[in-house]
Amino acid sequence: MPPSPKAPKPSTPSKDQQSEFSQSGDLFIGQIASRFYLVNFTHIFNKQPSSVLNKDIIVVPKNYQEILALVFAMEEIKKNPTILPNVTVGYHIYESYHSVQRTYKASLDLVSTQRRLLPNYKCDTQNNLIAIVGSKYSELSLNLANIVNPYKIPQFTIGSLDSRFIERKLFPSLYRMVPNNNYEYSGMVHLLLHFGWTWVGLLTVKLFSAERFLQALVPQLSLNGICIAFITNIQPWAYAADMSGKWNTAIFSTISDATSKANIIVVYGTPVVMDILIWYLHTAHLPSGKVLLVTSHWDFKTTSKSPWNMQSFQGAFSLSVHSNEPPGFKTFLQNLNPSEAKENCLVQDFWEKTFNCSLKKNSVGDKIKKFCNVEEKLKSLPLSIFEMGMTGNSYAVYNAVHTVLHVLHAMYKSISKYRRHVVGRKLVAQNLPWELHFFLKGTSFNNSAGETIQFDENGELVAGFDVINWVMFPNKSFGRVKIGSLDLRAPPGKQLTIQDESIVWHSKYNQVLPISVCNDKCHPGHRRKEKEGKPFCCYDCVPCPEGKISNQTDMDACTRCPEDQYPNLDQSQCIPKVITYLSYEEPLGMTLVFSALAFALTTALIMVIFIKHKNTPIVKANNRSLTYILLISLLLCFLCSFLFMGQPGQVSCFLQQSAFGIIFSVALSCVLAKTIIVVLAFMATKPGSRIRKWLGNRLGKSIVFSCTFVQTGICAFWLSTSPPYAHTDMHSLIGKIIAECKEGSVSMFYGVLGYMGFLAAVTFTVAFLARKLPDSFNEAKFITFSMLVFCSVWISFVPAYLSTKGKYMVAVEIFAILSSSAGLLFCIFSPKFYVIVFRPELNNREQLKCNKT
Repeated sequence: MPPSPKAPKPSTPSKDQQSEFSQSGDLFIGQIASRFYLVNFTHIFNKQPSSVLNKDIIVVPKNYQEILALVFAMEEIKKNPTILPNVTVGYHIYESYHSVQRTYKASLDLVSTQRRLLPNYKCDTQNNLIAIVGSKYSELSLNLANIVNPYKIPQFTIGSLDSRFIERKLFPSLYRMVPNNNYEYSGMVHLLLHFGWTWVGLLTVKLFSAERFLQALVPQLSLNGICIAFITNIQPWAYAADMSGKWNTAIFSTISDATSKANIIVVYGTPVVMDILIWYLHTAHLPSGKVLLVTSHWDFKTTSKSPWNMQSFQGAFSLSVHSNEPPGFKTFLQNLNPSEAKENCLVQDFWEKTFNCSLKKNSVGDKIKKFCNVEEKLKSLPLSIFEMGMTGNSYAVYNAVHTVLHVLHAMYKSISKYRRHVVGRKLVAQNLPWELHFFLKGTSFNNSAGETIQFDENGELVAGFDVINWVMFPNKSFGRVKIGSLDLRAPPGKQLTIQDESIVWHSKYNQVLPISVCNDKCHPGHRRKEKEGKPFCCYDCVPCPEGKISNQTDMDACTRCPEDQYPNLDQSQCIPKVITYLSYEEPLGMTLVFSALAFALTTALIMVIFIKHKNTPIVKANNRSLTYILLISLLLCFLCSFLFMGQPGQVSCFLQQSAFGIIFSVALSCVLAKTIIVVLAFMATKPGSRIRKWLGNRLGKSIVFSCTFVQTGICAFWLSTSPPYAHTDMHSLIGKIIAECKEGSVSMFYGVLGYMGFLAAVTFTVAFLARKLPDSFNEAKFITFSMLVFCSVWISFVPAYLSTKGKYMVAVEIFAILSSSAGLLFCIFSPKFYVIVFRPELNNREQLKCNKT
């Protein structure tokens, strides 16, 4: 029977490896950890005032939580009876001190027999290496990968790496528990765009990784419309030579410019130099209100005896590796007791240096310290020393352990593909490390925090970042507030989620979003104009040209409105145009309608009077039938003006000009016929005249028919070739759409008018020559006046018609129709109407004879 699960038994570390802690069993996981130490820099830089000096160097292991996360994950798996039953798994932790040499030595120890540095020779049957959890520092992870990669041992790094410089085919055994740097840099761009910050400064430490950072970030900033106000590179160890003085003034003069509009400073540095960078920013007297946007390596880890005020860092932002709180983790930390782990040198070391106490009796000559008791608890420590909430890197270690053990469990279950044999009563797997890769490619499971763990094709954990807002308190403590998340694998528009109401800004801004732009935004109605010699984020704002708008801030170009819209006065939006035409409801239209109706009724009344007195001499004179035709045509002239009113349609446009031309031709031909008949009548009174035989109804009708036929032929040709049509003019009037009738063929339109003018001229000439013929009922003089009015109206019509637009052009034509028709009506018929109605005694044959001369 296989043995029951064994709890990992601690082993005593060797004297030359006091920083190592190992627990071993059948299988073990190696972790290369770097414990940073927190040093009070005021002791080193003795140029500071004596009032703030602290002669004691405070040394505290900074990243101890990452080790506790590994221990907690192992304990969690051990208590789970469904994962790896009957298998004992332990771990070895190696301190690298962020040293390449120590990292190489640790990696060789992992592939050698325990306590003997003999690579490729390993005879420990109870210490089978299955995986390595690497450092969170990219340089150390790559150094470690160069050693263990030939062994195909799975290596899980908890630090972000630049995927542009790491090819999967060169490091097939390397798995990343956090997103790569490219995702982080894209996330920073998303964050800048979210807040509208387009004028930023860059601060980096002069390292090769910083050059890669600039190469990756600067193009992304430019592509997204973000400009760089300055780029400042500092030497990583320049503080040792001259921390204050000339170096400060030269390097940070741009950053410390309180008048600079670049209120956002993007900060990059490797984890090793981040503490130094914090000190740099403090000694440079960072201006109040400058907002820092830092990479995931940033951490405000300071001692509770920090000598400086950190209020200048209030409101800083950082992208942190995503983390979640596994159930029971805080309880695990609260119950941690160093007295129960006497062989755990890491616990003892951390506890003694953190609480400034001793777990063992003071030796002779040692500095006397108080004895540690059970009252010291991790939760009593400030966040600057230890955080009770699981950090992003600790969460990555936790997930790495769970991934290894879940994959190992899946591998054991696949009996058909992997060989297993029993050695004594223990279950041992053959060729375990490299055989895990097959299962790692398709692994997918939920951890105890309820999140899915799986890798993509590049060996990266499918995860995102948390957006952290750093809050500084007056007592020199701080807090990190998660205000959002970033997942670049999410659909566009849902990649960045920010809770703006949860953000704490610097007190300078009074909880108002800071502005970081080269110049004020161009408001709608203006466009950006580049400043010569300046970045594209620096520009002037110029108004949009006439007819164009800009409806958003900072538009590069103004746009034209659609044809059916026009710009408002501010040129900030498009307003729908109003369709305009000569409507019956508006005052001008109503005036013309009433005028047309009044003239039409007057014409009908005169016609009724003439019909009633058709046998009187004044009606009979000058051809009674022509008089009726003239009155009917004048009536139709008044009524045809209604074809020009209202919204133009295809039928009304087709008829209006032709009807107007033909009806007016009938009226003019009637007047011409009456004039010719008057002249011929007096010529026929001479003895022996042969003209008498031409007089009669046939002559008048022939003149009317022939003159009208010509105009009808012109209109028929016009309508058959290029007829008028309904049209909407979008551009002639600002803010209006003119609904009008286009002539189709302009030449035909003026041909119709020209023919009417020709008839009017001939009629006027004949009437003028016959105006002095003696007769009481001689119409020649009245026709002369009527044609004078008619010609005056239509001569004035042409320039007035060409100089107007829209409904006023139609109104001009209607006015010309009504006034010219009224001139004919009143000049010709008003004298006769007066005699018939008011002076009937003059309407007799005797009066006609006595007035002959």
